[in-house]
Amino acid sequence: MKKFLLGAALSALMTSSAMAEKIGVSMALFDDNFLTVLRNGMQDYAGELDGVDLQIEDAQNDVGKQLNQIQNFIASGVDAVIVNPVDTDATVAMSKAAADAGVPLVYVNREPVNVDDLPDNQAFVASDERESGTLETQEICRLLKEQGKGDGAQIVVMMGELSNQAARQRTQDIHDVIATDECSFMEIIEEQTANWNRTEAADLMTNWLSAGLKFDALVSNNDEMAIGAIQAMKTAGISMDEMLVGGVDATQDALAAMEAGDLDVTVFQDAAGQGKGAVDAALKLASGEDVDQKVYIPFQLVTPENIDQFTSKN
Repeated sequence: MKKFLLGAALSALMTSSAMAEKIGVSMALFDDNFLTVLRNGMQDYAGELDGVDLQIEDAQNDVGKQLNQIQNFIASGVDAVIVNPVDTDATVAMSKAAADAGVPLVYVNREPVNVDDLPDNQAFVASDERESGTLETQEICRLLKEQGKGDGAQIVVMMGELSNQAARQRTQDIHDVIATDECSFMEIIEEQTANWNRTEAADLMTNWLSAGLKFDALVSNNDEMAIGAIQAMKTAGISMDEMLVGGVDATQDALAAMEAGDLDVTVFQDAAGQGKGAVDAALKLASGEDVDQKVYIPFQLVTPENIDQFTSKN
């Protein structure tokens, strides 16, 4: 029977009566700050357990490569598979490959398109993206009002990879907040993807500024893009004292940017907690135990006022 858990009840996954010996892990890519914390969280946790071996591979943002990795894991006889999907619209084939072989599969961090139709031996561990962009944009809205711009403010939006459910949901969150009476004074004047990437974000911001674009705030789908945009704005001589910038993830680089006065808001996503939850779910499924098919670990708003609570987390 499928069971669904909303909220932070991660403790249901924290024990397992029998440990699987080998878990195959396919990460969307290694070259990403947040996903590195997620990957390290899985490795560190597995290192604390007896007889648990993680085989972690880099899909290098290639859907075909990721599906091949999953198939190879299955062929090699792993006890379970954990997948951080490259493309969340391509997970139906991944679920089918694992289900046909009778191998448990756990998606982590990125919500699969078939999340509501997962087989009984599959699960999803992440944070609810409806919270992330909402918390970020609500705080930008509040800060704009604090600056006296509540009668009209122009914002730009940087989106992650459009093939990724998180990017689409976080962007929708921004639009949903702006649609409320409280924040309807905000107007999006540019909205483009920078693919979660710091360098692409710097280039995009440089292009916007070169075109003479004027705006009051940047709302970014993640911290990496926010940091790239900040670098470009500072290079162009824009004072970060007046410009508002928001991101998501609360990476160490983002917290450093906040402490420097450049980043105004981010949203903590518990990468290590997601990694630990994914390993626990995989172990339980491999031992034939029931697990909650959806485990949501709450996002938390991070501002200069509470940053000290998060400096040692991601």
